[in-house]
Amino acid sequence: MKVQDVMTKGVESCRRSSDLAAAAMIMWRMDCGVVPVVGDDGREAVGMITDRDICVAVATRHRRAEEITVGEVLSGTLYKVRPGDDIRAALEAMRAERVRRLPVVRDGVLVGIISINDIVRTAEKQAGRARPDISPEDILEVMKAICEPDGGLEVGRKKGGESISAAA
Repeated sequence: MKVQDVMTKGVESCRRSSDLAAAAMIMWRMDCGVVPVVGDDGREAVGMITDRDICVAVATRHRRAEEITVGEVLSGTLYKVRPGDDIRAALEAMRAERVRRLPVVRDGVLVGIISINDIVRTAEKQAGRARPDISPEDILEVMKAICEPDGGLEVGRKKGGESISAAA
């Protein structure tokens, strides 16, 4: 199964020059937590902005969302897949990069987005097949990697004889 068989097409995007309030409005209107970012040409995929990116930027920069551009908060690396890639390549990229969504790009141009939710729905439809393209175990491995804490405090670890714990 290919990425193009599972991806969402015709997604809305924003530009680097868009402000965070505009990106947040797209998320609210489309009921999603991420928006692909395109270059000034309106086509070339250059990044992804999440609702978390917006919250952290506004909270740490002490500026209003309308005063911060999307380009100011984009990370330098864009992880992406192509429409013709095997669905397992998308799962592996999500696992390796610990992301839930990837832009789908053809010749640099944004053509869609694929999410772990898209893949779960596809796996659900294939449940009971003799040889499904995606198994529940495949998805579980990706989710375990995505949800793994990113360093920091280890729960239950002893330090200097004291028990340390963290609340979720």
